[in-house]
Amino acid sequence: MFDDEELYTALKVEAAKTHRPAKDLVADALALLFESTREEHDTILMRARMRGYARQGGAPVEKILAELGLTKDAAPARPAQ
Repeated sequence: MFDDEELYTALKVEAAKTHRPAKDLVADALALLFESTREEHDTILMRARMRGYARQGGAPVEKILAELGLTKDAAPARPAQ
């Protein structure tokens, strides 16, 4: 059912910690997702993707930009004073 072993493990751990069946946690998560606004939905998905990227060894964009002397607005970063 789960392709992501870490996600499955996290689900089982949370189920054990909260003394709730895993299926109930999944149902609650889906209900929150379906009830969220489009903007909230996008935020939830982006955070999940960022966690997945970090688990695979990816670096935060802020770190990469700082190493290149850039900021998110593509202007050169100001040197620290």
